[in-house]
Amino acid sequence: MKQKNKKNKLSGAEGFDSYYSEIFGSRWNLLKPSLYGKNQLAEFNAGGSESYFLDSASVRAAVTLPLKNARTVLDMCAAPGGKTIVLASCMEKNAELLANERSSERKIRLFHSVENCLPENVKKRVNVICKDGATLCLAESNRFDRILLDAPCSSERHVLCDLNYLKDWSPSRIKTLAIAQWSLLSSAWRMLNVDGYMVYSTCALNPDENDNIIKKLLKKFDDVEICEPKISSDVSSFCNATLPEGEKTEFGSHVLPDTCNGAGPLYFSLLHKIGIIE
Repeated sequence: MKQKNKKNKLSGAEGFDSYYSEIFGSRWNLLKPSLYGKNQLAEFNAGGSESYFLDSASVRAAVTLPLKNARTVLDMCAAPGGKTIVLASCMEKNAELLANERSSERKIRLFHSVENCLPENVKKRVNVICKDGATLCLAESNRFDRILLDAPCSSERHVLCDLNYLKDWSPSRIKTLAIAQWSLLSSAWRMLNVDGYMVYSTCALNPDENDNIIKKLLKKFDDVEICEPKISSDVSSFCNATLPEGEKTEFGSHVLPDTCNGAGPLYFSLLHKIGIIE
């Protein structure tokens, strides 16, 4: 209990360093400097008027979602739009993609990405909306064959590189985000059709926003199957970057910049909704 209370009192740059040193041990001395470097950006040219540049780990997470035979696809927290571009480029010609973003300001950037980075024959099958993902499940019509949930997260790489964010950091932020992530994930799971697939991803370092969220899903629902996060779509015609595999975790894979040439951090887990025979 004393250790837990000590952890909760951590704050600011010193607290941040102590918190992640506890998670990663001696590796933190190598991982932390790698977070200051530039992301390994990949150019994704989907045939629109502009290319989209995103972390190669983000491409890797998006192509984990199997799109074969999927007719309805949801990108649940889609802004700024990189993963939306990847999914739209890979989905089958009779599939439709719903790209949702809760923030009206970020939705504008998402809409710009769709309009400028996708060809006409693809973007006409992409619908951009502005809703709270945690309540999308309340509408019976919101049911999907595939879902990508790239959840809002601690984004420690950005925190570490911004002194204003770093001085205000505390573990309570992780707890607050984990609650929001669970609301989104449980909503997404209710919207996923039987035999559907979902990718849950974050750019967080800490397990409370990654594997531990998936562990909670497994405890709550009996129809969750964890799958090997293999590459399901060939994007070599759109992007020539090497896509990182990351390190295996209990329920997924974690791309970390100290071992993946600057890519990440990016956690992703592939989930399958199985039918339950009663």
